[in-house]
Amino acid sequence: MKPTLLVLAAGMGSRYGGLKQMDPMGPNGETVLDYSVFDAIRAGFGRVIFIIREDFSEAFQQGVGSRFAGSIQVDYAFQKLDDLPEGFTVPDGRVKPWGTAHAIRAARHLVRESFAVINADDFYGSDAYLRAAEFLRQPHDEPGKSHYAMIGYPLINTLSDHGDVNRGICARDEAGLLAGVEEYVKIERDADGVVRGNSLDGTRREVCEKSPVSMNFWAFPACFMTHLEVEFTDFLKNFGHVEKSENYIPTVVDALIRADKADCAVLDTTSQWFGVTYPEDKSHVVASIRKLIETGVYPADLSEGIVHA
Repeated sequence: MKPTLLVLAAGMGSRYGGLKQMDPMGPNGETVLDYSVFDAIRAGFGRVIFIIREDFSEAFQQGVGSRFAGSIQVDYAFQKLDDLPEGFTVPDGRVKPWGTAHAIRAARHLVRESFAVINADDFYGSDAYLRAAEFLRQPHDEPGKSHYAMIGYPLINTLSDHGDVNRGICARDEAGLLAGVEEYVKIERDADGVVRGNSLDGTRREVCEKSPVSMNFWAFPACFMTHLEVEFTDFLKNFGHVEKSENYIPTVVDALIRADKADCAVLDTTSQWFGVTYPEDKSHVVASIRKLIETGVYPADLSEGIVHA
């Protein structure tokens, strides 16, 4: 069975100032998401599920989802604030959803096969999808323990020239498995040329440019949805009353690793990651895509190539 691609597309780009998911980047109005689905089809994914909000559902389906009709099965799941496990309600004052783990959970009734998870507004590159698809096609699970994977990019390839970024810096054990993720904020190259970031305790530290970082590209077996439900329920019990609390995918994965219920391979990729955190980043992404077209990685008109991907 071909794996499924889950696309997290419900969020607004607060620092960017708009819906990055629908911003044209390619020469014929292609979005970053168009290239992501194109790469997924070529890598052997058989279905894409867009996790979106109902308030822009019609615009999204017409502007993005319709591009892939006839090329791959397309489904939609809606991230809703009040979509919670039985016994929980939205506390007074809460207006934002509950994070990326909550977003994945929105597709729990649709997912029946192994799946990958990506952000809608990140350009991950063709090799990354090949690595994820190869992992997902292999049988992994064993009694009592599941096997996950994440695509790891060198930190230096994920910085912005136009401001600081937040990243989860990954540590690997001798087997290449994820040993831990340390969150850093305000990472940037300082005036002395050294890359530094603030750890969660507020200390500003030098960080290794070559360290693999998580860019929210994950590969999971279908049973991850069962694990997620347990972890998300525990999160609500402990933090659901906190107005702006969010449950993130790395937090769930880390908890399951610590409980020895899962491990997670860190898959290296030759792909370049491009992101649009700030409006000024767009020109870099546009130029990078143009170069990939010139070198033959993508057709000049992506709509013509999608059907044959």
